[in-house]
Amino acid sequence: MTESLTLNILSWISVITGCFFVITGGLGLIRLPDVFSRIHAAGITDTLGAGFIILGLMLQGGLSFVTLKLALVMIFIIFTSPTASHALANAAILGGQRPWLKTAKEEKKS
Repeated sequence: MTESLTLNILSWISVITGCFFVITGGLGLIRLPDVFSRIHAAGITDTLGAGFIILGLMLQGGLSFVTLKLALVMIFIIFTSPTASHALANAAILGGQRPWLKTAKEEKKS
């Protein structure tokens, strides 16, 4: 009884933490000023958010074949998300995008 309750609590904490990171990344996509900042926000929070959500699902799955599949999905995300972010940033540079820099006027305001 206690072990099951502990696993459920840890699982839900992990899933809620993952959801927080995914929502934060979505807000970063809306609020950040340029394509490079948005790629960074999406890549980091995608990997971290999905990782926590999958970890929570793995805790719910117990020792089963489903847990093995979820572990493989997590490994796939860990390798592909940074690679995709890098490819997008390179494509943006080749497309003529330049990083946003604060102007002197904006620095005086903050």
